[in-house]
Amino acid sequence: MGDKKVIDVPKVVLREVIVKEYEDNADSSFSGSDADDIEPYKPRAEIPPEYWHIQKLMKFIKTGNQSATVVCLCCLRDYDLTNEISVLAIQEIGGLEILVNLLETKDLKCKLAASAVLSELSTNTDVRKCVTDLGGVELLVRNLSEPARELQELVSETVYNVAQIRKARKNLRKCGGIPKLIDLLDVKESLLKMASEDWGEYDVEQVNVARAAARALWSVSKSNKNIHEMLKFGVITLLARLIRSDHMDVVVPAVATISQCAHNPHYQLAIQTEGMVKDIVRHVFREDQPELIGYCATTIYKCGVNALIRDMVRQCGGLDPLVKILRDMTAREDKELMTAVTGAIWKLAKTVENVHRFDVLKTVDVLVSMLANVDEDEDVLSNVVGALSEFVKFEHNREALLRAGGIPHLVNLLNYTYTPILENIPLVLRESAQHPESMRVIEELDGVRLIWSLLRNDSLEVQANAASALVPCVRYATDSGEMVRCFVGGLELIVNLLASTDNHVLACVCAAVAQVAQDIQNLAIITDHGVVPMLVNLVPTEDVELREHLSSAIAYCCAWGSNCKMFGRLGAITPLVQYMADDDPNVHRTTALALYHLSKNAFNCITMHESGVVQFLLRAISSTDHPLQEAAAGCLANIRRLALKAETVHLIRDQDNDDDD
Repeated sequence: MGDKKVIDVPKVVLREVIVKEYEDNADSSFSGSDADDIEPYKPRAEIPPEYWHIQKLMKFIKTGNQSATVVCLCCLRDYDLTNEISVLAIQEIGGLEILVNLLETKDLKCKLAASAVLSELSTNTDVRKCVTDLGGVELLVRNLSEPARELQELVSETVYNVAQIRKARKNLRKCGGIPKLIDLLDVKESLLKMASEDWGEYDVEQVNVARAAARALWSVSKSNKNIHEMLKFGVITLLARLIRSDHMDVVVPAVATISQCAHNPHYQLAIQTEGMVKDIVRHVFREDQPELIGYCATTIYKCGVNALIRDMVRQCGGLDPLVKILRDMTAREDKELMTAVTGAIWKLAKTVENVHRFDVLKTVDVLVSMLANVDEDEDVLSNVVGALSEFVKFEHNREALLRAGGIPHLVNLLNYTYTPILENIPLVLRESAQHPESMRVIEELDGVRLIWSLLRNDSLEVQANAASALVPCVRYATDSGEMVRCFVGGLELIVNLLASTDNHVLACVCAAVAQVAQDIQNLAIITDHGVVPMLVNLVPTEDVELREHLSSAIAYCCAWGSNCKMFGRLGAITPLVQYMADDDPNVHRTTALALYHLSKNAFNCITMHESGVVQFLLRAISSTDHPLQEAAAGCLANIRRLALKAETVHLIRDQDNDDDD
C-alpha cells in the first residue's frame, strides 16, 4: 500500500496561536535596557542578511519571556536551519547552549519550539557534537518521558540525528534512553493496518511517534552494545509488528533498524522465529520503494549465514525479485541497492536448492553482464564475484560462466587492489580451473601468474585463497612444471609463506606445495629453499585442516634426494603417527600417504614401529577408503619387509656364529 502516508503532525505549536500572546506580553518582554542591548543590524557584503537576522532572534530569545522565546523560535523555523550560515550564526552567539537549556524548562511550548529547532539543526555534524558535549542527550532522554506526543516525536527525530555520532550513542545507552525509545514503538497492529484517512488525531500522533522512535533506534543500533541492549528490552517483537504495517514511512525505519542489527546471531534467530522473513520478502516486491528494497536485501545478506533463513527466503519466493532487480537495473545508478541485492544473492547461493532456482533464472549470465561494466562499484563487483564463487561449484555453471565470457573479466579483476574483490576471485578461478576449456583461457590470459602474485598481498584471506586456487591451476595446466619455474621468485615466495602465523594460510600453502612438489625439478628447487625444515616445524600443530595438507606436502616432498631421511632425523615421524588418532578421515588419508613415503627409509620404519604405528595401519586397512587402504598397506609392507630383512640378517649372523664354534 505504497500510496498511504502517515498524516504529518505540526512540528511546533501553531505560530498564530502564539503571536497573540506574544503581542500581549511584548511591552514587558522588550522594554527598557534589554531592547537597547540588542545591536542594530549591520549588513556586511561578505555575510548574507540571514546571518544577522538569526543572531538578532537569538538575542531576543535570551532577553524575552516565555512567550517571546516561543515566537522567536517559531521565527527561526522560517530559515533554512540546515544551511551552514544559519548554523554558524547560532553557534557564534552561543545559541546552542540556549536551545539545550530550554529543554530543561517546564513550559511545554518552549520545549516544543526548542526541540523543533534542534531537530533541524542537528542534521549538521558539528551541532551533533556540540549538543552531545553540552549534555543534550541526557535532556533529550528525559523529555522522552513527557506525555506530550508532539514533544516525543520531535525529541526522537533529534535523537535520530544526534545519535549518528558515537559518543551520543554511548551517552544515550548509559542514561537509559533505549528502553524509552522502545516503549514508543508500542502501537496496535490493527492501527498500522488501518487506512490513514480513518485515523483519529490521537492515532496520527501515536503512529508518528512510533515512526520517529524507529528512526532514532536506527541510529542508535550502529553500536553493538546498543544492539544487545535493544534485544534485552524486547525490541524485536515491536519491530516485527511495525514491518507488517501498510504505511511505508513506518516500515522503512523499522526494516532499516532490523538490517542494522541482523548481523547479530540472536537477531537472526528472532527474525526466523518471529516470522519476519515473509514480511521482508514481501517488501522486496515493492518496486516503487528502492530504499526499502535495499534494507530488505541487506537484512537477507546479513542473515545469509543462517541456512534455515536461506531456505525460508526461497520458500517465500524471494529469489525471483532479487534477480529481476539486477536484470532491470541497466542504468546501475543506485549503487547501495546494487550492493545489497548482489550481497543477498551471494549469501543465498550457499544453499544448493537456491542455486537450482537461480539457474532457472539464468543468474550467472546476469552476474557476468555486471562484470563487463567497467564503471561498476567495487563493493558490487566483490559481491558479484562472491556469488559466482558459489555458482561455479557446479559443473554446468562453470560451462555457463565460460559461455558468457566471464573468465577474461575475472582475470582482469586480478589487477584490482580492492581486498574484498581479491579475496573472492581466486575462489571462482579455483573452481573454473577444473574445467579444461576454462583452464586454457586462464593460461592464455596469464591468470596463473596473477594468482601467484596475490601471495604477496597483505591480506591473510587473499593469501589463503590464492594458494588454494593454485592447486587446480598447477594440476590442470598444460605444462605446469615449466610454467611454475617461469615465475621469477615464485617458488621461494611459496616456501617463505610456510613461516606464516595463520593456520588457514599455512594449510592452503601446504596444499599448493604438495601440488608443486609433484614436479621433480620444482621439488629440487623448493628443497634448496629449505622446505623440509619448515614443514617439520609445522608438524606439532593441532589444527585439523593444517594437519591434512601438511601430511600431503610431506608425502610428496619425500621424493627428492635425502628429504625422506631428513624428515625422520628432524623428528617428524612420531607426531605424524599421532595424526592417525584423529577423527577426521581426510587427515587419516594424507597421513597414511606421508607415512608410506617416509617408510621407504629404514630408520623411519624403525621410528614408526616404536611409535606404535602398526595398530593404526591395521585399522586403516579395513577402511572402505581405497587411497587410505593402499597407503596403509604400502607402509605396513615396507615395515614388514625391513623386519624380514632384519630377521634374515639375524639368522645368517647366528648361523655364522655356529659355524665358527
